[in-house]
Amino acid sequence: EALHDLLLSQFHDILPGSSVESVEKAGLRLLDHGLEITSRLKARAFFALMQGESPAKDGTIPILVYNPHPFPVERTIECEFNLPDVSFEEEFFNPSVSQFGQPLPSQAERESSNIPLEFRKRVVFRARLEPSRMSRFECRLEVLSRKPEVRWVERGGCIVVETERLNVSINTATGLLDRYAVDGFDYLLAGALRPMVVKDADDAWGLEKNSFREQVGAFELMSLEDAASFRGMDVPGLASVQVIEDGPVRTVVEALFRHGCSLICQTYGIPKRGTELEVSLRVYWNEKRRMLKWAVPTVFEQGRYTGQVAYGVQELPADGNEAVAQQWVMVMSEDGARALTCVNDSTYGSDFLGGELRVSLLRSPGYSVHPFLGRAPMPADRFSPRVDQGERMFHFWLNAGAAPDRFERIDREALAHNQPPMVLSCFPTGCGPALQPLVILDDAVIQMTAFKKAERGEGYIIRLFEPTGQARRTTLRIPALDLKKEIALGSFEIKTLRLEPQARTLIETGLMEEDSSASSTSPRA
Repeated sequence: EALHDLLLSQFHDILPGSSVESVEKAGLRLLDHGLEITSRLKARAFFALMQGESPAKDGTIPILVYNPHPFPVERTIECEFNLPDVSFEEEFFNPSVSQFGQPLPSQAERESSNIPLEFRKRVVFRARLEPSRMSRFECRLEVLSRKPEVRWVERGGCIVVETERLNVSINTATGLLDRYAVDGFDYLLAGALRPMVVKDADDAWGLEKNSFREQVGAFELMSLEDAASFRGMDVPGLASVQVIEDGPVRTVVEALFRHGCSLICQTYGIPKRGTELEVSLRVYWNEKRRMLKWAVPTVFEQGRYTGQVAYGVQELPADGNEAVAQQWVMVMSEDGARALTCVNDSTYGSDFLGGELRVSLLRSPGYSVHPFLGRAPMPADRFSPRVDQGERMFHFWLNAGAAPDRFERIDREALAHNQPPMVLSCFPTGCGPALQPLVILDDAVIQMTAFKKAERGEGYIIRLFEPTGQARRTTLRIPALDLKKEIALGSFEIKTLRLEPQARTLIETGLMEEDSSASSTSPRA
């Protein structure tokens, strides 16, 4: 059913957003139905994969994380849980996380609940997740007299975070990113990551435009009064740029912006280890005939612009015309030595010109408006609802470094952000034998894009893909069946394998899962 929901949702005009409002609502309802089915299946699978996990020791709260990918994933993990009992005292329960008895970088952050008691906690920690298996972490609570204060460094009007490899500065007067330097090299110009407003039209299809470049405004930092109103406070107090979390894992900075009738809360997650900057935007969009773009001005004025497409990588236009890519885009220096990458989880349009990347976030056309012979597209005698109005969430992950290294890492990074590990605090029973990993790939690049039941017969289909345009070899292991196979893939090659568990065989087949062995496919880059 979930697959049918997905297929129907790709129908014109649901997928491009050019439908009437009732079809939009029906499409969202259809997708929610599919998501609920898959959510329940994932929950059942997660609890089945807990098999063999020992019961919790006294004073510990287990956190279980399943990595679905056949390669290790190192990431920041967030988990919420309830305390064994509510505390009515003026005290703070500070969580810390360990694995195999070794402490991990961790910090307490504001939980989702707004009950002013010590009852629910959120812990954030950094960890490496082994491939295709459950990882277990232990959380312990230390009782403090009060919550630790958030501290930060402000220098020259900027909130500054400096680590061994990373230097980030956020301007307190603008709320924008003034510096993003990796290993001493600055990749962005000052004033980066500004939400900007460009001219658009009522046309839902965008039939008469190939680019959206005419800027008519930009979001500016809120006044203290506007910030207080937006936060729901009666009296202005907090600045519009504020450090809201800080600890051994990350510093989180909140910046509040306004333009016309629209508001944005933009948060920066600055890591204490590594170089990946996470940026989230909560947008309240109410403009008309306008498009919201997110400006990322790089130092590569003559840079090359590329992005991920279906089973490949494509050179994207660098002339300001609108481009489409999937989970990531990359701006590479003219000499090919350095690169900045941007991973997204929900928006695929962008443009690039003169070194500046502009990510397309939202439009504001009328529902199903189609230009025709110069006639007025929208009724002038009433209010008409529009597309993309209201609250929306966006997440981006910026990273930078040597271009060859970025190109090899970016596909797996994007995959891990778009198909994140499942995290849950729960208490195992200890029943059953411990489970082995499902699939492991021993190289650093090859992707597993499918592991599914075969369309015919009782076997399973494993699909591998080489994403960089370089011929590579990997070893695929299925520990539970004691199977190991060395596999060679050509440039951008897709290779499909059929697994027969009973016979313990792994045989190459075709994309259409023919019974006989068939050659693999190499799409054009």
